[in-house]
Amino acid sequence: MAGDDELKLLGMWTSAFVLRVRFVLNLKSLPYEFVEEDLGDKSALLLASNPVHKTVPVLLHAGRPVNESQVILQYLDEVWPNLPPVLPSDPYERAVARFWAAYVDDKVRLAWLGILFRSKTEEERAEAVAQADAALETLEGALRECSGGKPFFGGDSIGFVDVVLGGYLGWFTAIRKLIGRRLIDPARTPALAAWEDRFRATEAAKGVLPDDADKMLEFRQTAIALGASKTITL
Repeated sequence: MAGDDELKLLGMWTSAFVLRVRFVLNLKSLPYEFVEEDLGDKSALLLASNPVHKTVPVLLHAGRPVNESQVILQYLDEVWPNLPPVLPSDPYERAVARFWAAYVDDKVRLAWLGILFRSKTEEERAEAVAQADAALETLEGALRECSGGKPFFGGDSIGFVDVVLGGYLGWFTAIRKLIGRRLIDPARTPALAAWEDRFRATEAAKGVLPDDADKMLEFRQTAIALGASKTITL
């Protein structure tokens, strides 16, 4: 029987969705066991813990599974209310944060998948890059609005939108090598580019966020071969 506060996270080191959970666990200084899943041979524990989608992340708290990354983030805030929160206490600000997090997982996710996994031609990839640029330009405005001139979407500290968008930064490193420029382009979105640099330097992201583009692109080839990008959890 697992202890009342025992935390185990089933994930993959590349996953944007797993990373955001790891950021928040680090932000709250919560000890946890990380279990690396095999993309081509998912564990019995994963399949039993998430029988509907069979994907990561899965957080096991005292042996009980919590699925879906944004659900997990909110769960962590609710279970440990006295630790640094990622969602604002004000209901309106909380709704705004949820809106922009949903925007990221709609527009940015689709463009990211298009660039890395679904483009069959250079023209298709260029179209996906253009979609990413448009989404990130919108997020440039959202950052200015949500931060009120402070360092993060969450203000002085990392918030819900920060960790949701921050999860993609590992793959953005790979995209930079693939397309020859930063996806969050300082010339196009200067405030967001400065945010990226600040986020990468946080203690929550250090040692967790992948920064080896070659290793990421090698993993990408494995994922394509397995058809795993269809699960949208990489």
